[in-house]
Amino acid sequence: MVAHDTVTVEKRPALSTAPAPRRRPRGAWTPWLYLAPALAVLAALLGYPIYQLGLISLFRYTQAQVSGGEPTVFRGFGNYADVFADDRFWQVLLATVVFAAACVLSTLAVGCALAVLLTRVRAVPRLALMLAALGAWATPAVTGSTVWLFLFDPDFGPVNRVLGLGDHSWTYGRYSAFFLVLLEVVWCSFPFVMVTVYAGIRAVPSEVLEAAALDGASQWRIWRSVLAPMLRPILVVVTIQSVIWDFKVFTQIYVMTNGGGIAGQNLVLNVYAYQEAFASSQYGLGAAIGVVMLLILLTVTLGYLRLLRRQGEDI
Repeated sequence: MVAHDTVTVEKRPALSTAPAPRRRPRGAWTPWLYLAPALAVLAALLGYPIYQLGLISLFRYTQAQVSGGEPTVFRGFGNYADVFADDRFWQVLLATVVFAAACVLSTLAVGCALAVLLTRVRAVPRLALMLAALGAWATPAVTGSTVWLFLFDPDFGPVNRVLGLGDHSWTYGRYSAFFLVLLEVVWCSFPFVMVTVYAGIRAVPSEVLEAAALDGASQWRIWRSVLAPMLRPILVVVTIQSVIWDFKVFTQIYVMTNGGGIAGQNLVLNVYAYQEAFASSQYGLGAAIGVVMLLILLTVTLGYLRLLRRQGEDI
């Protein structure tokens, strides 16, 4: 008899086609641990005021409620409905967007041009320009606005005398008043752009700029094709900062146009909210305008960052 050996075939489990779960690499939470103290401070300093702003915007909150003469009345989104139904709000919003856009573009143009100039001059002129720019940046907004008002004063201002304009009032007309405020905003804002972009230019390898110059590229072409793409993350930061600062301009408009100009022709959203809240004692309406401003700025900032992410930028 022949014995037949039994062969046992081991069945292997079928390979799973499901993707393996993605694991967060070690140390991924380390940056957040370093940022935790700063985030906690920001949450305490910004979170509670924003919460109170949103809460007040939901109530009828006037001087009568502040003094305790009448109880607060919950209105829900009634204040927002009143704001959006007011034609003046939309006029002020349009003026704010146009004015802020002009300020941002002018600030970026002046700051970037002077940053490039700093790389072209010697040490002593560079130091003098830096000190002058930082002096303008350190000047309080109220002081700077008062100085600019004196420079363009119709009676004693040196600008009218140099230009031969006589007693021309720059703050009387709507557009001339906005232009005067724009000059002051750019004057106190361009140093941040200049210093930041200058630091970025100094970090660019000199061989890259020399190669572009040897290829016959002009200064404008070097900026547009070489420096600007390499400095895009820095330009994103200064652009977002400028949008936030210029969209919520208050002091310059309030001081230089005496609270918003003749018949409110130079109002922007921040001054408009102040007038509704404190001049008219409609604190709920003023808070609602403030919340709308906050949402607009968040939408613009997040939309800009998302667009850059789609274009493959590392922000």
